[in-house]
Amino acid sequence: MKISLTRFSALAFAASLLAATTLASAASAQDAEGIVVYNAQHESLGREWIDAFTKETGIKVTMRQGSDMQFANQIIQEGDASPADVFLTENSPAMALVDSAGLFAPVDKETLDLVPAQYRPADGMWTGIAARSTVFVYDKTKLTEDKLPKSLLDLADPAWKGRWGASPAGADFQAIVGALLQLKGEEATAAWLKAMKENATPYKGNSVAMKAVNAGEVEGAVIYHYYWFGDQAKTGENSKNIGQHYFKNQDPGAFASVSGGGILKSTQHMKEAQAFLKFVAGKGGQDILKNGTSYEYAVSGESNDKLVPLADLNAPKVEASELDSKKVVELMTAAGLI
Repeated sequence: MKISLTRFSALAFAASLLAATTLASAASAQDAEGIVVYNAQHESLGREWIDAFTKETGIKVTMRQGSDMQFANQIIQEGDASPADVFLTENSPAMALVDSAGLFAPVDKETLDLVPAQYRPADGMWTGIAARSTVFVYDKTKLTEDKLPKSLLDLADPAWKGRWGASPAGADFQAIVGALLQLKGEEATAAWLKAMKENATPYKGNSVAMKAVNAGEVEGAVIYHYYWFGDQAKTGENSKNIGQHYFKNQDPGAFASVSGGGILKSTQHMKEAQAFLKFVAGKGGQDILKNGTSYEYAVSGESNDKLVPLADLNAPKVEASELDSKKVVELMTAAGLI
């Protein structure tokens, strides 16, 4: 049978078009099985969670790395067109911001039931997935325990001028200020921030602040607990001179910040997104916290045995969903800290 060149070309084009359509359909089917996670948690921890989840379920996960407020503001700007299915944070103010914009879907009750009530908001629109404790790291060569501040508020005393540091521009420290605001009110927080401007040395990042204490630049710094543990687990060279002071006594300085996980209501992969969040908040994800090197607290299981037990921190009762990031930024800007 003789086929004209024109007809052959048409058949070839049709065949190639069918093949392309088939491949596109297969790719779409594969994409439909996967999810996109906006990860503001530590990149290594996010990757551990994702790899373990994919190994267990076969569901593909694409991770995009960023910071708490960067992603929160991006999600709000993207609205219903956001490509994200799941949002993970280090601290809860970013979760509260997205929640207040009405962009989260309700978390499955089965997942919420895994997490104690104090580590998730009452509205059930997101859940805690990890926690970290505020600590005062101090230079053991310069300070003895009897010379340490009894309260976070003591650092406003002029006697502490030039002796302590923090990373005021970071989401970590701003979450701590958010807790102070909720516990003590706007007037007391503004006064403390004004004194901080006079007393404290600003650093870019908690690890930098810790290194400054270790090097003798300042006598102490307000950071989160896991930086010390992480350095000790490596060489210890940036923490060899450092002790950690836990304020306890429900002091604002004993604040335990909740890392959050939420599902975007615009997701086209609700089943897979819910499964991922359940994994992170459940035994699989919490065991990674217990056995890994993030040294963050598990909120629905046992934590790393090197940590001071979460229950022993005597942290103040703070409603994570009501930490006011906008007011915090306003007050810190007015104080000249950011």
